[in-house]
Amino acid sequence: MNHHHPGPVVTTAQGAVRGLRQGDTTTFLNIPYAAAPRGAGRFAPPRPHEPWDGVRDATVPGPGAPQSERKLGGVDMSPYFGTGWNRGEDYLTVNVFTPAAAKGDLPVMVFVHGGGFVAGSTRSALYDGSAFARDGIVLVTLNYRLGIAGFLDLPGAPANRGLLDVVAALRWVKENIAAFGGDPHNVTLFGQSAGATIVGGVLATPEAAGLLHRAIVQSGSGLGAFTTEQAARVTRAAAEALGIEPHADAFAEVPDERLVEAASGLAGIDLRTGTHHDPLIGLSPFSLVLDTQPADSVAAGLGADIDLLIGTNTEEGHLYLVPVGKYATSGAEDVDDAAARSHPNPARLVETYRRTRPEASFGELRSALMGDALFGAGSWALAGAHAAHPGSATHAYEFAWRSQALDGALGATHAVELPFVFDLAHLPRLHGPAALLGPDKPPADLAARVHAAWVRFAGTGDPGWDPYDTERRATMRIDAEWTQVDDPRGRERQAWHRPS
Repeated sequence: MNHHHPGPVVTTAQGAVRGLRQGDTTTFLNIPYAAAPRGAGRFAPPRPHEPWDGVRDATVPGPGAPQSERKLGGVDMSPYFGTGWNRGEDYLTVNVFTPAAAKGDLPVMVFVHGGGFVAGSTRSALYDGSAFARDGIVLVTLNYRLGIAGFLDLPGAPANRGLLDVVAALRWVKENIAAFGGDPHNVTLFGQSAGATIVGGVLATPEAAGLLHRAIVQSGSGLGAFTTEQAARVTRAAAEALGIEPHADAFAEVPDERLVEAASGLAGIDLRTGTHHDPLIGLSPFSLVLDTQPADSVAAGLGADIDLLIGTNTEEGHLYLVPVGKYATSGAEDVDDAAARSHPNPARLVETYRRTRPEASFGELRSALMGDALFGAGSWALAGAHAAHPGSATHAYEFAWRSQALDGALGATHAVELPFVFDLAHLPRLHGPAALLGPDKPPADLAARVHAAWVRFAGTGDPGWDPYDTERRATMRIDAEWTQVDDPRGRERQAWHRPS
């Protein structure tokens, strides 16, 4: 590659940007889609970025949202969380990966990263969009406000500011993506974990209508939002920790460092109320804040015209237990506690799981209950709500390939599908006894097949298997072999069913 060759220039509505051509892919990094959130602006809706003169360099990664470093016990999650907080105020930006010869009208995919609403960035190694560009997709990744700035529910501030950032990025895409070779009328919004829950929230956001045409929800939840009553408890705790009034004006005076520090001290608040359990079962004090869950808004018809691909991993809960040494040591009381945290009838729930998994250890039962409380129940609810409308297709998957990391115990856990979706399963950082994909090589064609299904869905709305409907619930089980199964976990799914 000739480093002196000037990269291609694209003109956006705010100004021109110069990217970097590498082989068949052109990459544009750190393009602002909204104004820098500083001072009181951190608690305001996203505003347009001021235009710039000349050509802005888009060849170097930019700053990320304020966040503290995240560790998950014995597994190396740095390819997922990135390197922590890369400081700089102008971080509401996108990266764009596009085929070098892009002539226009290519499908667009916009990715929302996970990280528990408090961590993550476009700099994470797992979100390199080159494979998508290679396969004829214009791939966009974005940063959004995290933690207190992004999601603390504050009087004097709009709710769900991090989600409003994602909608603003979608507006930027609609306005600018044609200049990068993308079709603004074929945009797939996809996300994983917190990012997938945000995608579900965007589906249920009337202001986002017309900005996206398909959606992919990877291990998210349509039942993952806090009520305003629950969120107010977190706000009170944050205000007390900072010694300020629980109002946006007071928070606007506090520097980012202190907000990040206060956010990491908020774990463990009991959010259970007389009418609602904690949808994040104590794992995070930040989520969307909505008095109507996204699955219920979708049931009422929002997002009915948007194709949906939705799924979870077979052993989601393992990530929260295995790396911190809690899986093997789980006992009956841990199983009961997991059920009690997440369900109005915990005894019946435990009984169902014991019946469907007669050989299961306490660790397996605990992990299954946690995984379904966090992702499974909310994904089933969202899939069923969407499939009930005739407007567009719903497709479901279950990712079942098991990582042999941590002595074979990590399994088909949360986040393990991401390297396959981005066709990055070969990255050396992902391999080793404590790395996400473990010491063994995955099946040679697995990443190519998963990635191709996502690309095909973005292009056509069909990933290559039967649609999910409320009768059959056809689901593709993705492993070394791919098997389409109907209603794969019917009895467990029914145990979570909420009377509407």
